[in-house]
Parts: sequence; structure tokens; C-alpha cells
Amino acid sequence: MAQLEQFTTPVDTVVSRMRALDAALPERDGIAVFNRVYLAVTEEVDRQIDAGRFTDPAAAITLDVRFARRYLAAVDAAADDRRPPACWRPLFQFRRHPGVRPVQFALAGINAHIGHDLALAVVDACRSLECEPAELEDEFDRVGDLLVTLEERVREDLMPGPDLLQIADPLTHLIGSWSLERARDATWAAARALWALRRLPDVAEEFTERLDAAVGFAGRMLLTPLPGVFEKARAAGV
Repeated sequence: MAQLEQFTTPVDTVVSRMRALDAALPERDGIAVFNRVYLAVTEEVDRQIDAGRFTDPAAAITLDVRFARRYLAAVDAAADDRRPPACWRPLFQFRRHPGVRPVQFALAGINAHIGHDLALAVVDACRSLECEPAELEDEFDRVGDLLVTLEERVREDLMPGPDLLQIADPLTHLIGSWSLERARDATWAAARALWALRRLPDVAEEFTERLDAAVGFAGRMLLTPLPGVFEKARAAGV
């Protein structure tokens, strides 16, 4: 129990930081939209850890904290006029664009965080815990299952209603082109590859840069402005 308490404070710290961001950012800011989604996930992970639903609580907390810190580091970089990782740049660039819908912001943030940050967080956690990725697979899968459930809720809550399906058809097509399940599978493969490459730092660095760029490209596609959809939806009161 003492060992678990030792790991609890960092989770509380990242949750507090995300709550502060939620309070400070305008509601429709793209970062705020994603932050609300991610805060809900982190709070749920914390509740499940406290309820004993993770096989290895210390490993789960380590992975959760390493994961969250990468997102918060991107926020800090943008606030300090430094360049965040390529996977995050589209969201920061388009965060106030009137032609981008909230569901696009949410999924672009999930894409950046899952597609890039989670793979690196697995490697960070393995180094910290001195273990192999396979030893974190249960924790990875449980966090992934929570994200899939949340993604479904995001699509339900932020997509236009049935009366706007014709208006939102381009948006429906765009959002339907991305899958968290596929992103999660690719992330686990990337984490294992990076771990295997840890003794080849030049190759690992190139792999990481290409992963970052590829995830950023997907994020830019998810944030394609749809001004016609936006204007008509606004006129309809949504």
C-alpha cells in the first residue's frame, strides 16, 4: 500500500493541471475540447486504479503519468512559443478556426496523443520500471479500452443530430475515415519497435521523427475546415 501511495501524487498533479486548463481556456478552443475529453479519461483511469481494477497499479500509474506529461509538455511548448511535436501542431494551428467542428478537435487530439505520445510513453515507462513492453500490455489494453469507450461518446455527443445528417455529410465522411482501434494497434507495434531499437539511437530517433510526422499528417486531415457545414449548422442553432 505504501508503494501505491508513492505513485499517487503525480496522477493528482496531472489531473489538477488539466482541470486548471479546463477552467482557463475558452470552451470552444480546440485544445479545451480535447482537454475535456482527456481529463475524463484520466479521471476514469484514476478511479479504476483506486478500485483495484489494474493488475499492476504501480505500472498503470507510471504509464498514465508518462502519457499525460507528453500532452502537457506540448501545451507548455505552445504557450512558450516553442514548437510542439509535429503530431500536435495542426491542433494548435487550427484551435480557433471557425470551420473546424468540436468533434474534429477532439479526435485530432486523440490521434496525436494515441498515435505518437502513447508509444513513447510505453517506452518511457519500460525504462522507468525496468521491464519489457509485454509486461505493460494489460495496462495498455485497459487504458485503450477506456479510450475506445470515450471515443464512442465523443462521436455521439459532438456529432450533429439526425436532422443535420445531410448537412454534415462531409463531416461524417471525414470523421469516419479515422479509427481509434487501428491507431491503438499501430501504437502498440510502434512501441515494441522503439523498444527493440533502443540500442540503435540514430535509427530510433529517425523512426520517432517519421512517426511524429505521419501522425501529424493524419491530424491535419482530421482538422480540414468545413465552412459550409459550420455555417449551416450554426444557422440551425447547433
